[in-house]
Amino acid sequence: MNERLYDYIEITDLKDMLNKTKEIYREKPAYKIRIREGEYKTFTHKEVREMIDSLGTALINLGLKGKKIAVIGENRYEWEIAYLSIVCGTGIVVPLDKSLPENELEDLIARSEIEAIFYSNKYAEAIERIRYSEKNKLKHLIAMDLPVHSEGVYSQQELTKRGRKLIENGDRNFIDAKINPNEMSIMLFTSGTTSKSKIVALSHKNICSNLMDIASILDVTSDDTFLSILPIHHVFECTVGFLFSLYKGAQTVFCDGLRHVVDNLKEYQVSVMACVPAIYERIFGMIRKKLEKQGKVEKILEDEEKYRYLSMEEKKQVFKEIHNMLGGKIKLFISGAAALDPKIEEKYRLLGLNLVQGYGLTETSPVVGVGSNKYNKIGSIGKPVPSIKVKLADKNKEGIGELLVKGPSVMLEYYENREATKEVMENGWFHTGDLARIDEEGYIFISGRKKSVIVLKNGKNIFPEEMENLVNKIEGVTESFIFGKQQTDDKDNIKINVKIVFDRKIVKEVYKVETDEEIYNVLLKKIKEINQTMPRYKSIRGMILTEQPLIKTTTNKIKRQENLDAIKKLKN
Repeated sequence: MNERLYDYIEITDLKDMLNKTKEIYREKPAYKIRIREGEYKTFTHKEVREMIDSLGTALINLGLKGKKIAVIGENRYEWEIAYLSIVCGTGIVVPLDKSLPENELEDLIARSEIEAIFYSNKYAEAIERIRYSEKNKLKHLIAMDLPVHSEGVYSQQELTKRGRKLIENGDRNFIDAKINPNEMSIMLFTSGTTSKSKIVALSHKNICSNLMDIASILDVTSDDTFLSILPIHHVFECTVGFLFSLYKGAQTVFCDGLRHVVDNLKEYQVSVMACVPAIYERIFGMIRKKLEKQGKVEKILEDEEKYRYLSMEEKKQVFKEIHNMLGGKIKLFISGAAALDPKIEEKYRLLGLNLVQGYGLTETSPVVGVGSNKYNKIGSIGKPVPSIKVKLADKNKEGIGELLVKGPSVMLEYYENREATKEVMENGWFHTGDLARIDEEGYIFISGRKKSVIVLKNGKNIFPEEMENLVNKIEGVTESFIFGKQQTDDKDNIKINVKIVFDRKIVKEVYKVETDEEIYNVLLKKIKEINQTMPRYKSIRGMILTEQPLIKTTTNKIKRQENLDAIKKLKN
C-alpha cells in the first residue's frame, strides 16, 4: 500500500470539497478558455463555485430535487458546472457517453429514468427527437450553448442567472442542501451494448475517498494546469482530471482534439495530464521525428545512459530542449485505461518526463493503484492507493491471479442488478476480472483480462494484450487481435493466431511493396521475427490481414467476443 506523501484536505462529500476549497483557492484560476486566437477568458475558483450554487438553486426551483439528471457533451467547463450543480444538492447525476448512437442514448435515458438533460449543441437534434419517445420520463432539456430559453428548451446560462437572483432573494435550498455521502449520487454505464451494460452506482464517499488518496500520493498543487483530453463522462477523466483539479485548486484547460495535444501543452503551459498510452506513444514519436530531423538522436541516446541515475529534476535540466517542445512545464503525466508499453514509460523517465502508470475501474471510482515520485517501478501500476487493500485469488505457478480490491472507493452496487453485483462482490472484496501479480515490494503488475486468457493444451496461459503490444509495434500495423484457433483434428489443441489491421499507405512506403500478396509476406516475416523473441508455445501460427478497424467500445477497448464472432463468420 502507498504511504501518504503529501498533506490533503479531509472531505466528506463533493459539496464539502467545494466549500472548503473555495476559501483556500478563491482567486486562483479554475478554468482558462480560449475565446479566439490569443484571447482567453478565465474563471476563478470562487466564480465557479458561485455558478454551481446558482445553477443548482435554479434546478431545485424547476422541481428537480431528488431526480436523475443527465449530462452529455464535449469536455468543457459548462459540462463540469452542470455535473456539480446536480450532484451537490439537487439529485443524481448520469454522465452519458457522447459517442453512442441515438438509439442507444434513447435506451439509456429510458433505463435510468432521467427527467432532465444538459447537452451541447452537437446533440441538440438527437435529444429533441428522444424527448418525444414514450419510453422515457424526460421533461426538461437544458442547452449549454443557448444564450436564452427558446421553444421549450432551457438555457444553462439563463438558468444560472435565474438561480443567482433566487439566492439574492434568500433561496438557500441548494446551498443548505444536506448530502448523504453513503447513498447513490452518480450513475455510470459500463462499456458494452445497451442491453448488457450495467449501471455502476457510486456515492460521494466513493469519489471523495479516491480524491483524498490521489492527493496524498501525487505531487499536484494549485499552481498546476491540467489538460482535459479524455472523454469526461469516463470516470478516469472525471475523477483524475476534472474533480481532482478543482479539489487541488488547479487550473483546467481543454484540448482541441487529439491532433492538437502537443500544441495545447505548449499554448497553455500544461503541467499535468491524465491520458491513454496511445497519446503518449504519439507524443514520443513526434519528439523522435524532430530529433531525427535535427540529427540529434545519437547524442540524446548517449545522454540517456550517461545521466540515467540523475533525479527527475536534474534530467529535466539536461533535456531542457525536449521539455520545451512540450511547453517546458510538464510535471506529471498519468497513463491509464490501457497497458502502457514499459519501453515507452522508461524512455519518458530517462528524459526527465515524469510518466507514471495508474490502474482503476469504473467500479472503484476509479484509481486502485498509481505510481508516485517515491514509489515507481517500470511496467507496474504502482502500489495500491492508501485506502485500498488488494489481494490475488486463484494464483497460478507464476504468481498470477485475479486482482481483488477492497476499500471505501468500491461501488455500492450495480444499480437494480442484484445478480450481477453478487457475481463481482464477495465479503466486501470486488473481483476486478483482471489478472495480476504483486511483487515482494507490493508493486502490482497487470497481466490481462481473466476472460480473455487463452489456455493451451499444455496448461500454459497466453495473455493476448501482452502479445498484441508486440505486434502493434510493427511499422504499418494500426492494431491487432490475438486469438486461439482450435485445430480441426484435435479440439483441445489451440494455436495462436492474429488479426492485423494495417495502414496500406504506410506499409507500401516503409517496405516498398505493392500487391496484397507482398504486403502479406512482409508482415508475416515481421510476425516470424516476433516469434523468435518468445517461448515456442507462444508462437503465432496464423495471420489475417484487414484494413477495417477492430470492433471496440466507445472507450476504445477491444470487444473480444464480438471480434472473435466476426472472425468465425468470415470462415463459415
